[in-house]
Amino acid sequence: MEQPDRIHLRDYIVSADIGAFQTERGHDQRLRFNLTVELANQVRGVNDEVDRILSYDILTGAIAAGLADQRYNLLETLAEKIAAQVLDHPRAAQIEVTVEKIDRVPGALGVTLLRRAARVEAVPTGTAPRVLFYGRDADLPAGPVILVPDAPGLPVPLGGNERRIALLALDQAAWALAGRLGLHVADSQTEIDWAAGEGHRVVWAPSRMIADEVEISAEPEALAFWLAQRLNAPRLDWALPAGRGLPVSPAGFAISSAALA
Repeated sequence: MEQPDRIHLRDYIVSADIGAFQTERGHDQRLRFNLTVELANQVRGVNDEVDRILSYDILTGAIAAGLADQRYNLLETLAEKIAAQVLDHPRAAQIEVTVEKIDRVPGALGVTLLRRAARVEAVPTGTAPRVLFYGRDADLPAGPVILVPDAPGLPVPLGGNERRIALLALDQAAWALAGRLGLHVADSQTEIDWAAGEGHRVVWAPSRMIADEVEISAEPEALAFWLAQRLNAPRLDWALPAGRGLPVSPAGFAISSAALA
């Protein structure tokens, strides 16, 4: 049996802000990437045409897209994102992804993942969840739906950490709402993607995903718009308290918004 053809990217180094420790936040460190892709078909007969092969740009582009998607605490999460991005290409059958930190210790520390196309769990096209701002009791649409909780109205002490405290208060509101509605809480892109793929309804606790997006307000309406744009949501619904008008859509926001009856 013939061995499958492979392409690879080796010792590709990019600096990024990554890591779960507070000492790592706000400081770029070098990451070394090694990717080996098993091709679905042998490369014979491609007539030297780049459009008929799996370009190396797919590999570097997957790394760039993964790093641009969010700030990561874990190398494992980043490696999964890269694997899913590459395996979305029809000419890729399997990928081995190694990501290493090379500034934390005298050597290198990292992770290696091996994934086949059928084993990577990604949200299929057309299953992006709806986003619902839940400011009053309302009938929930059929899933997948991500509920954004309204501000709990708790006092926020002054002292320079108002945004962080407001986000943590929204997390608390999310857990309370989820408990009342019998739903689960999602506080990461991975959990949201999984819930969307399974058709579930979940309540979003925003602080983990939004903490480093310092240009985004901690106001729950602004977070609802941000999440809908990030998820390419098909619609953004509003269940607002009586007498509270719809918020103004941010410039360039293309997703239709509708108030729930």
